[in-house]
Amino acid sequence: MKVEELIKNIDCLEVVGTLNRKASGIEFDSRKVEKDSVFVAQRGVHVDGHNFIIPAIGKGAGTIVCEEIPSERVSGVTYVKVENSNSVLGKLASAFYRFPSSKMKVVGATGTNGKTSIATLLFKLFRKLGYNVGLISTISYKINEAEETASHTTPDALKIQKLMTGMVDAGCEFCFMEVSSHAIHQQRISGIEFAGGIFTNITHDHLDYHKTFAGYIKAKKAFFDGLLPNAFAITNADDKNGLVMLQNTSAKKVSYSVGRMADFRCKVLESHFDGMLLNMDGHEIWTRFVGRFNASNLLAVYATAISLEQSTEEVLTEISNLQPVAGRFETIRSTDGKLAIVDYAHTPDALKNVLQAISEIRSRNEQVITVVGAGGDRDKTKRPEMTQEATLASDKVILTSDNPRTENPSDIIKDMEAGIEAQYKNKVLSIENRKEAIKTAVMIAQPGDIILIAGKGHENYQEINGVKHHFDDKEVVKEFFGIED
Repeated sequence: MKVEELIKNIDCLEVVGTLNRKASGIEFDSRKVEKDSVFVAQRGVHVDGHNFIIPAIGKGAGTIVCEEIPSERVSGVTYVKVENSNSVLGKLASAFYRFPSSKMKVVGATGTNGKTSIATLLFKLFRKLGYNVGLISTISYKINEAEETASHTTPDALKIQKLMTGMVDAGCEFCFMEVSSHAIHQQRISGIEFAGGIFTNITHDHLDYHKTFAGYIKAKKAFFDGLLPNAFAITNADDKNGLVMLQNTSAKKVSYSVGRMADFRCKVLESHFDGMLLNMDGHEIWTRFVGRFNASNLLAVYATAISLEQSTEEVLTEISNLQPVAGRFETIRSTDGKLAIVDYAHTPDALKNVLQAISEIRSRNEQVITVVGAGGDRDKTKRPEMTQEATLASDKVILTSDNPRTENPSDIIKDMEAGIEAQYKNKVLSIENRKEAIKTAVMIAQPGDIILIAGKGHENYQEINGVKHHFDDKEVVKEFFGIED
């Protein structure tokens, strides 16, 4: 492909050099540049790509896309000045890979909680409906049954376009993806033509990055503002910011709700630890999911499938056959009747939702023992709030380590301890070692008691000082339950 063709839909502020030259590939990492690559100099959160223009040229880059053309230019190199390199990267990648998102229907799910469940369940549902489907999620990137472990909730713009090209080559008609607030703000989704977007909810999270809750909302809303008129925008009417998301969208507006009037409605008729009976859009179905929050997620899946013109009867049948996503309210029973629930809940609202689901089912003759931590190098303000939610709805709470990353685990736990109200101090233990914390919960639990282990869910590692050590909550629970896989 020639550079001239590559940038024909890009607003260029200035061009120095010829555009009649080869573009062998696109890179934003100077270490990956090859001969005739187009190097895009991005201004990142920690690193400015403009500082790597010379190394990129040294590796063979023939074209430099940047926000500021260097005063000292290298002869024979083409420089293209743009207003925003982050936005341009996705558009260039889309053009280079022949616009893969336009060749299938791409639906993005965004929100604080529920993104992974909804995107993954849509993938599973549409596979059951007989389609070739792609998935981009926190857990993995999938093209039908081929799977790659995910590195980010939403990967970089280049990776997204490469993944979508693979999906198109495999005959995928649909792609379901998680869209994080970081990805929206950093414009990693630039260049994607979305057929629809889903808003789940917005609660306290990522303030370490967005600084204010208003900034966090603004980032989420930008996704819907960018949808085209031929797309659909599905929002959760039970969230107070649900309708805010759709204020300025050009897309077709659709709402869903478990508690109020909406285009798509659902009601929980019965709740048990092995599933729920739901009235979904006027039809009764049994599902293997637990909790009102999961009823909301399933309703979003249903609303999306109907918006994608699928058969109501087939969709409801297959939803009743779906299994919960890994690490989301996964239950493990011991031989003596203890119940452990492993869940990814790592925000105050997610923890509250899981504990509420337990409260709605429990008999009150048993204890709820919650093991919970908080991640290091992340939003510190939510740490005491996590503790408050745990102490309000549990009989015993064990504060422990999550992924401390580069922080001292004891400092994180101290931040969490600040959320213990005086009347709850006698029900809280702090055990830094996560394995010991889970062991203690199992030891103090009596037959019939419920142990919630929150925060890591599907993760099979614990990140300490930049190193990921193998650690799987489910494996640890089974070990202390005496269950062999």
